[in-house]
Amino acid sequence: MHIAPRCILFLLLLHVASHSCEALVRYTPKMGLLKVGVPKSWDDSKQNLRYIRQAGVRQFISTYNRVKDLKGDELLWGDEIEYGIFKLDNENKKVRLCLRAKDIMDELNDKERSHSQGVEGCNWVPEYGAWMVEATPNRPYTGFTTDLLRVERNMRLRRKRMLTVLQEDEIAPTVSSFPLLGAMGDDGSVPASKVGGPATQSDYIGDDIINPHPRFGTLTQNIRQRRGENVNIRVPLFRDENTPEYAGYDALSGDGGCCGGDSLQLWRYGKGDAVAEKYGNNYVAVGCSMSTIDQEFEDSGSPVTLKKWVVQVPCEGCVGLFYRSSPGVIVPDADWPRNGDVVVGHEIPDVPGWIRLQNGYYLPIESEDGEMQFLHKVSTRAHVSNPEKTTIGSSSPFFRGKAGDGGALPDGEDLASLLEGSLTLATPESNSSTPSKEAGIVEDSEKLRAAIHMDAMAFGMGCCCLQITFQGKDLDESRFMYDQLAVMAPIMMALTASTPLLRGRLADTDARWGIISECVDDRTKAERGRPNPGDPQEKLAGKGQRRIYKSRYDSISSYIYQGGVHPKDKVNGEIGGMSNRVLNMYNDIPVPIDEESYKLLRDAGIDPALSQHIAHLFIRDPLVVFNGAVEELDDETQTEHFESIQSTNWQTVRWKPPPPRNDPNDPHIGWRTEFRSMEMQLTDFENAAFTAFIVLLTRVVLTFDLNLYIPLSRVDANMQRAHSRNAAAKGKFFFRRHMAPLEEGDDGFGEEYTSMFSRAAGSTSRQRNTTVEEEVGDDGVSHQRRGAPLAPGSDEQNAYEEMTMAEIMSGKGDYFPGLIPLLFAYLDYINCDSITLERITMYLDFIEKRAKGELVTPATWMRNFVRSHPSYKGDSVVTDDIAYDLMVACKEIGEGKLHVPELLGNVKIDPITAEGAYQVKLDSRRLQNDKLVELLQRYTHRGSFSEQVSE
Repeated sequence: MHIAPRCILFLLLLHVASHSCEALVRYTPKMGLLKVGVPKSWDDSKQNLRYIRQAGVRQFISTYNRVKDLKGDELLWGDEIEYGIFKLDNENKKVRLCLRAKDIMDELNDKERSHSQGVEGCNWVPEYGAWMVEATPNRPYTGFTTDLLRVERNMRLRRKRMLTVLQEDEIAPTVSSFPLLGAMGDDGSVPASKVGGPATQSDYIGDDIINPHPRFGTLTQNIRQRRGENVNIRVPLFRDENTPEYAGYDALSGDGGCCGGDSLQLWRYGKGDAVAEKYGNNYVAVGCSMSTIDQEFEDSGSPVTLKKWVVQVPCEGCVGLFYRSSPGVIVPDADWPRNGDVVVGHEIPDVPGWIRLQNGYYLPIESEDGEMQFLHKVSTRAHVSNPEKTTIGSSSPFFRGKAGDGGALPDGEDLASLLEGSLTLATPESNSSTPSKEAGIVEDSEKLRAAIHMDAMAFGMGCCCLQITFQGKDLDESRFMYDQLAVMAPIMMALTASTPLLRGRLADTDARWGIISECVDDRTKAERGRPNPGDPQEKLAGKGQRRIYKSRYDSISSYIYQGGVHPKDKVNGEIGGMSNRVLNMYNDIPVPIDEESYKLLRDAGIDPALSQHIAHLFIRDPLVVFNGAVEELDDETQTEHFESIQSTNWQTVRWKPPPPRNDPNDPHIGWRTEFRSMEMQLTDFENAAFTAFIVLLTRVVLTFDLNLYIPLSRVDANMQRAHSRNAAAKGKFFFRRHMAPLEEGDDGFGEEYTSMFSRAAGSTSRQRNTTVEEEVGDDGVSHQRRGAPLAPGSDEQNAYEEMTMAEIMSGKGDYFPGLIPLLFAYLDYINCDSITLERITMYLDFIEKRAKGELVTPATWMRNFVRSHPSYKGDSVVTDDIAYDLMVACKEIGEGKLHVPELLGNVKIDPITAEGAYQVKLDSRRLQNDKLVELLQRYTHRGSFSEQVSE
């Protein structure tokens, strides 16, 4: 079968974009097809894990060397929407999962093939659940303004075509989760599925609701077996007047949370093992967000930020330590740390006695014989001395040392005070098995909340979402956009929040991400930092003992843009070995890596930042191994082993290398970045609005040469905040104060500085001074972008602060113009056509109103719907008839039959029906006379025809 090259291109652009199909697809024209084969059992797979990990790195190196110099690719992009299909029992007012997804998908794709001549079409691919289908446009959107209008049209077309194959009692609203999943026992689906089974071993759902392809069940089972137990998902339960689980708590006050004031209640997903060990699966500990300008982050939780050590080599004539490119391999760079310097990094559990620095180098903690200690852990009050190693910002834990002051020590303190203990030494993390001693675990019952417990992969992978994939013009742009979009991920998740109902209960959270994170958490106890009396598992990555701070499904752990040093910028008078280290100063959380993979990547000439990223991915094991597809693969021409690891690291953004071209006629595909955090919206208007916003934001960042970097610890803090109830309206998020370099001044503390944007606000009349930041290299990359990872300039220039969603979107003061005004400025700059501008203005006005709290998120609307339903008893329970009415309402909102002003304001959705879903062919096949007469009889009542016959 012939498929148009642009169709193939788009399928490849999005080939690994869904939660579950990412690890399942191949680089073939029809990317929806799952790999045919027999998966191995987990025990049999263990024999191949090491080989696959090593081969995956080799495959990446081969791919990188083949395509690293690709330049000039055009912007191509696309979206993905996932649908859940539900069965209505109208007589009894019940709604259940409909397990016909495969039949529905097959019928839809058959229709696409028979209508392939159309300009607009759809592509339908399988998803994790037997009730789920994913859809994308059949060809990519391009870099022209008119394609921004195609998005909503194609989303409406997908909804129309879905309606053509649904039975009368089936619906497919665009909701993030099914509210009764796991709440109805054996009666949770049509046909019914018995709870439990060898794959899930769940107490709530059955194996039959998983997609029947064997890979999905194998994925489910292997995650559980590698972990050594069922996954353990515990989400805070919403507290209402009559919620029985809160019967012993103090009287309900305020909004039912435990933080009060303007603080958000935080669910620290993925960090609650100690609470489960102490209190069981029916409880979860929560924290609170709060404003802080301290060096310690009160709401960051685990994973912890990097630690600080002071260098002191106590031998006569010794003045410091050389860097090591790997433990034991000396690198004599000119700016090696001297005695008294404070360095930033983290200990390596699987390489005792060494720390890995923020810049990717290593230092020994002590001499080989253990007689002489080189590094001493110190308080975070100690300032970092070497400007190359600082972290950034006036709210950052690691302040920049001032030029010429020696920089390492706080004012008024000397090295002796550090080593003699007059300055508090940081306390090493306790290895105690006592849960109450773990950071974030509280004895106060006010911070202990009742939990909605879930125990299987389906609870997370059964969630639907909206994702977007972009093709960059080259390697450099794709990596820079990965970093910038990572900052936006929690912001957009909060703004699109739509997951307040889980397992038949009202949750005290609004977003799905943490649920999915915990549902695929295959880390062993030791990897999660819990006591583990078992022996190391030799065949697992890191022997199952390496400390891993996050689930496979989580926010990113490192920025990947290497950046570079401008020739005019010297470090200690020399550029030195800057190309041999990770330059990104915003990487302030531990990044566990596979040391062997990192060395292979660096030896192959791949820069430190990207080597760190790939080596971090490869701390994971492949989850599904097929018979006959291990050593049989060619590492020079195939990438399946790389993809088996890459595609099961489900992070908020994903960076995608070009796939191999196995045939000269295969389409060219460039470097891509995927944005993955947004939640599903009820209407195509909303989904198109947020899609267009993100696409335009990428153009704004590149065209206006903006910088969104903040420390990753703050991005993680934002991810926790983004889950909180009504975070879009009530929450504050860390965001960069100055997206462009300051034009004057330095620190902003007693010194005047001027934001470029203040001139747009009319608060200054000073003329802009042309600076080095405007310079552009031969490769078209500006000095500002190249240097952004190094956090150049003053503390104020690199500062961040807490902003409301309204401030992020609409602006704050005269220094932060807001993202939406920047988007309008960009549309003006490119002379956007009036028709496109009119619709984009509607999108941006809608987003701004939601950011300001004038319109509610789907999560808030759903919670209010449940709480105002006549059958609701104030007990946080979603009954059958409530769920039925809610799903019907969601369907009618999406199809334009029900207008909800608090969701959409004055935006009216044009009704969507199955009529006109496909083009009608002007057929010329011969029709039998009898049939012609039968058709004609329908129209003989028309007056003109009757009069002509009577005459």
